[in-house]
Amino acid sequence: MNYKLIFSISFSLMKARWRQTLVAAVGVTFSITMFIALLSFMTGLNGLLDGLILNRTPHVRIYNDIKPSKYQPVNLSGEYKQSHNFIKSVKSASGRQEIYNSAAILDMLRKDNRVTGVAPKIIAPVFFNAGTIDITGVINGIDVQSESTLFHFNDYIITGKPIDLKNVPNSIILGKGVAEKLLADPGDVVQVTTSQGDIMPLKVVGYFQSGLQDFDKVQCYTSINTAQKLLGKPNNYLTDIQVKLTDLNMAPAVAKEYGALFQADTEDIQTANSQFETGSFIRTLISYSVGITLLIVAGFGIYNILNMMIYEKMDAIAIMKATGFCGSDVNRIFIVIALSIGLFGGVAGLFLGFGVSVIIDQIPFRTAALPTITTFPVNYNPAYYFIGAIFSLVTTYFAGYFPARKASKVDPVVIIRGK
Repeated sequence: MNYKLIFSISFSLMKARWRQTLVAAVGVTFSITMFIALLSFMTGLNGLLDGLILNRTPHVRIYNDIKPSKYQPVNLSGEYKQSHNFIKSVKSASGRQEIYNSAAILDMLRKDNRVTGVAPKIIAPVFFNAGTIDITGVINGIDVQSESTLFHFNDYIITGKPIDLKNVPNSIILGKGVAEKLLADPGDVVQVTTSQGDIMPLKVVGYFQSGLQDFDKVQCYTSINTAQKLLGKPNNYLTDIQVKLTDLNMAPAVAKEYGALFQADTEDIQTANSQFETGSFIRTLISYSVGITLLIVAGFGIYNILNMMIYEKMDAIAIMKATGFCGSDVNRIFIVIALSIGLFGGVAGLFLGFGVSVIIDQIPFRTAALPTITTFPVNYNPAYYFIGAIFSLVTTYFAGYFPARKASKVDPVVIIRGK
């Protein structure tokens, strides 16, 4: 069959009902535009939230948790082995938060090909003395360079420089919430009391703001050396080792391996952030669902328009079949009409979707919790445009398939006799 003739007839039929064709194409355009804009914005928002939580979270955390001994004396007694024992005489106080042989562990981790980087850390609860009031807080002793490289620590410093923790002795970067409670400005000295009752003055060299208010009200940062001095510990004292892997999906298996190898407690990022990852997945799923629903609605519009076109052009279809067109030729004509609507509407939707995304990206978005974010986040992932283009063609194909099949089965004799 002459495909040039099929295309010519298809475009003639579209021109004859150009208003309806335009409405169908606009429906596809609107659906693709909303699909692209909504998905770009929602995944951009997910990326922002991931930055707040996941970028600050190690893939594997190695630490020693404080817990009761598994080996209670009553359980070791043969007389009571068959009994239900609830007496625990060896308490948690015998445990230690220090990671044993931390230097050897750090050296081994740095030689592991699966590891991108390692950041040692000390976590200790403290009190900030504000007159007669003690404000609870948490001191994080960090290696500034490793923390900035692996966990973007410098991105969250709103006042001062992270390197000051290393260069200025006995210095501290306060969480924004803590600083507001203490009325502490950069250059001020704050009194910090440890859980053992030791008091040490620390100089404020900056503010930290993560965007999570509950976090910023308690968290503060010092260098590892300052934290060790504050706690009266030797220079090999560490409570945490944070590990970033080359592949995030390996974290659960690697965490179990490290736990058995180093005889320490471990936690992988999937376990630590399971609820957060579920929320991100649901938001993305909703975006896809809304976009696909809009495309399906547009498909029904194309289906109705083609049905009306077939009904109105029944005599023309009968004449074509009487003059030598077979059913498959008629079927191709209406499939071409449907795909043409999907193609032109889809291409226009891709450009408009990109334009709407750019507009959203320029809208000012300012909040005290996120001082580094100035506009709404948008993700310009080419995959969304590819998915939108393919789905627009698939939807319009099926929207045109059933009317085209109906047209291909028209009996020219019945139509001509009916006239």
